[in-house]
Amino acid sequence: MNAVPSMRRQLRNITLVTATILLLPLMAMRFTREVNWSVSDFVIAGVLLFGTGLAYVVISRASKSPVYRLGVAVAVMTGLALIWINLAVGIIGSEDNPANALYVGVIVVGLIGIASARLRPQGMARAAFVTAAAQALVPFVALIIWRPSFDNTPGIVGVFILNAMFAGAFVVAGMLFKRAAEADKR
Repeated sequence: MNAVPSMRRQLRNITLVTATILLLPLMAMRFTREVNWSVSDFVIAGVLLFGTGLAYVVISRASKSPVYRLGVAVAVMTGLALIWINLAVGIIGSEDNPANALYVGVIVVGLIGIASARLRPQGMARAAFVTAAAQALVPFVALIIWRPSFDNTPGIVGVFILNAMFAGAFVVAGMLFKRAAEADKR
């Protein structure tokens, strides 16, 4: 039997996982007023979750290396978390702060890097490292363009810490891709 499930089976699995995850806020809405999702919230969440699963499946098929696949998982999950948090509550101030649009640039840098890497491990490592650098630059650019208040949650220090965590996760993905590239050379 083939160790890699067919694409059709993987798409079905991604769809089932996405639907299952979307049931959680739907069920929570029955028990609390704290969760108040609109139809568009469910659609956006569904697209993000399904897209993340699909991206993992498509990109991870480029290599049989478990280290490469772990790098893909780390990078894709970091991207999902970045988008999800930014849409839900915002990272710089509230979700309405225009400075949060800078995170779109981080994702675009990552996507351009992936495309130029042609999914090869060494190129994926570079793409992840450049994405980490773009992530680390966001709070500096935001401070130059916008003057946030220290009173806004999570505050300036919190924004730098959160960005460092995301950048660190992209660096971890880069190191995994680099390790996969070194293993390929042996």
